[in-house]
Amino acid sequence: MRHPLLSIALGVGIGACAVALAWRFWPGFAPNQRPPRPVPENATLADLLRDADPAAGAQVFRMCGSCHSVGRAGGNLDGPNLHGVMGSLIGRNSPRFSYTAALQAVGGRWTPERMDAWLRDPQAFAPGTSMGFAGLESARDRADVIAYLMRQTGP
Repeated sequence: MRHPLLSIALGVGIGACAVALAWRFWPGFAPNQRPPRPVPENATLADLLRDADPAAGAQVFRMCGSCHSVGRAGGNLDGPNLHGVMGSLIGRNSPRFSYTAALQAVGGRWTPERMDAWLRDPQAFAPGTSMGFAGLESARDRADVIAYLMRQTGP
């Protein structure tokens, strides 16, 4: 007999993968319908954040919405509510969410640089995390999502 939490974790992981694959391979499913903005060669995260578009980040974030809410009064879903995440302690933003020990062990605060690393590859950032998302390949998309999360960090 399988443990019920294992079944839930597998279902969440499969669902997140399905959304990520649909977003990547089926153009009609893509949350951001605008043409891609080119990333200048040797652009830094700071360069990309100066030109980041929080509205585009909100569109990219739609694929995260199956597991995360961002509203001030939003509850935790399969992942924690991300309102106010930027600048908060890593693995401790939502007091009622049970973060993995792997994420809590990272320590420190969510800065744009750390959020960029997390969004690029959650497993590399916090090996052993239960985050069932492979990451965002596009540096532009990551910068836009960070700008969106920064906007959600307000009072």
